[in-house]
Amino acid sequence: MPAAEHPHLQAAIRNPDNPAHLMVIKDVPRRIRIYSGELLLADSSNALRVLEIGKSFYDPVIYVPETGLKIHLGTLDKSTHCPIKGDASYAALEDREIGWVYRTPIEMARRLAGHYAFWPEKVRVVEGD
Repeated sequence: MPAAEHPHLQAAIRNPDNPAHLMVIKDVPRRIRIYSGELLLADSSNALRVLEIGKSFYDPVIYVPETGLKIHLGTLDKSTHCPIKGDASYAALEDREIGWVYRTPIEMARRLAGHYAFWPEKVRVVEGD
């Protein structure tokens, strides 16, 4: 059975034009802290984990709500479109791209609204206390 048809993925959010492109959004049951070096960027007990299968099986991504941000992130003049999430805007720390946010995701991904994700090679994620 193809991975995209596995019973645990029946409730996955799927790309209408390509049902093999899908994602699952899960609550993270532990505290999440995100650092750039020693600088605390975010601290939240309401984060989400996105598991996505597209052209490959992507690494899971943690999304933290804007209310969990501990510093102000700048914005970049850059956007991209995902058919199952919507349009992403990009965030900067000291003019360096560090992550992205879906301010107004498409309806099926509405749980991601206002949640920030960070490039894993640019941050350190601490899960749990």
